[in-house]
Amino acid sequence: MNFYQIYHNRVSQVPGKELTAPMQLTPRQLDIIEIVKKFEPITGEQIAEALNVSRPTIRSDLAVLVMLGLLDAKPKVGYFLGSRATSAGEAIKRLHEKRVKDVQSVPVIVRESTTVQDAVITMFLEDVGNLTVVGEQGELTGVVSRKDILKLTLGNANAPQMPISMVMTRRPKIITVAPEDAVIDACAKMIHHQVDSLPVVDESDAVIGSISTATMAKVLLELATSEVSPQETDRGIGQ
Repeated sequence: MNFYQIYHNRVSQVPGKELTAPMQLTPRQLDIIEIVKKFEPITGEQIAEALNVSRPTIRSDLAVLVMLGLLDAKPKVGYFLGSRATSAGEAIKRLHEKRVKDVQSVPVIVRESTTVQDAVITMFLEDVGNLTVVGEQGELTGVVSRKDILKLTLGNANAPQMPISMVMTRRPKIITVAPEDAVIDACAKMIHHQVDSLPVVDESDAVIGSISTATMAKVLLELATSEVSPQETDRGIGQ
């Protein structure tokens, strides 16, 4: 499923609106969008020529794309990208421009001497799945997850009183990001290394924040919902 299909599916599910069922754009309609994107404004005859078909053949495709707001048309000018296609592109651009420092959250930090029991309590109270472990100067020394603690505590009666340093992941195995890194790059790191969060560190290796999969979900939701203006929502699709 391409971006325009995903976008239409989302708009078609706006609460409080009885809209038509989500539709799939055909390969030819997708080709038309790409042609218009490259050569706008472009006439229907020129689009048909680029596709090596007749103008009547694509008349219904153009009508559908205009109705969906993916294309706009002006008499004696031609076709160009519609407001929805443009806003979709803007959303992707904004995502690439976002930096970690714009979305990072306050990290939940513990010391190396913190016991496993206290770490579990902190996780519970802060409702987090990972803790950042720092040294005396606030420098990053480790990270610990629920899975790490679970492995240690199973069948180990002495685990609650052990220092968290016994179970934490240490440098250089810790994956971090800098505040100026792109959010999209942080997301790629989390996916590649299969982790739920990353510590944000400055040039001195001091922990200044955290970014998680929950943060990424919020960023994507904000971008997705901001694409649909009130005017577009009221107009709906298929009306």
